[in-house]
Amino acid sequence: MRFLAVIILIISTPLFIVLALAIYFKSGSKVIFQQKRVGINKTEFTIYKFRTMEQNKITSLGKLIRKLGLDELPQLLNIIKGDMAFVGPRPLTHEDIDRLGWNNASYTKRWSIKPGITGKSQLISICDASLSIQNDLWYVENQSFWVDLNILSKSILVPLTGKRTA
Repeated sequence: MRFLAVIILIISTPLFIVLALAIYFKSGSKVIFQQKRVGINKTEFTIYKFRTMEQNKITSLGKLIRKLGLDELPQLLNIIKGDMAFVGPRPLTHEDIDRLGWNNASYTKRWSIKPGITGKSQLISICDASLSIQNDLWYVENQSFWVDLNILSKSILVPLTGKRTA
């Protein structure tokens, strides 16, 4: 998967550069947003995304970048580094885990695999915590090439159709 991430990163380099320049000239700030997230076996890593917010508000450019799912493009670096996979549970912050109450032993299985850029929970438009953890645990139990291919194909369609569905 790392090799595939490298290939996609190389192919998308022109888009990466255009987005980086647009963000820089529009907001004049750092292009890449970095944040500590919890990964496999609850190890902490730094996630990379295109910056889409200023002063806790989504910018007009950021809104478009998010709608197209392009804010996730720098996460290819996380895959190359080995922190993430293409498909898996959403990488959360420690604060999110505490807020959701997912720190106890019954949720340990969720952190037995790498988090993903996309996943079953990310495909659902309205997702509550209980449905999200059910989807994450289902994925851990049913992870396969075909499941990943199904989730990836649906994820690619989301920006094109604007519809999320599991």
